[in-house]
Amino acid sequence: MDRCDECGFDYAGVSADELPPILRTLGGRYSAALAEVRQVRRRPAEGVWSPLEYACHVRDVLGVQVERLALALRVEEPEFAPMGRDERAVAEAYNEQDPATVLAALGAAADDLAARFGVLGPAELARTGVYPWPRPQARTLLWLGRHTVHEGEHHLLDIRRAARSEASR
Repeated sequence: MDRCDECGFDYAGVSADELPPILRTLGGRYSAALAEVRQVRRRPAEGVWSPLEYACHVRDVLGVQVERLALALRVEEPEFAPMGRDERAVAEAYNEQDPATVLAALGAAADDLAARFGVLGPAELARTGVYPWPRPQARTLLWLGRHTVHEGEHHLLDIRRAARSEASR
């Protein structure tokens, strides 16, 4: 995956130098997006997560990517375990979590991942791991960073859609 047709994200449009500053913005951007939603726990449609669930998911994606990045720097081409996105949402009761706590953790995780990407050079960014989605495939750490930015951007779009859905009611 190098481009998302749904949100228009182009992976090649994010350079290695841009990864840390973009990742650092996620905490504030998610706080602002959730502030625009009156009912953060409301699912806009069947099978669609609530804005809070999307924020929980992105917080967890950031944490999982920290683990994957660290593993790929220690091990030659590791296989990254799937994060269990849907199972995790149920097991950790995403929609019952405190929004302020979720946003604080999302911001901290984004800052942590940004700092880790900020110290990588070209050789480290070229290291690979087998990423499990959408099908198992060797991906560089640069791609991992870009994909993480995509996750953040895409789910901000999902939250904005929920806010627009609310406004139209």
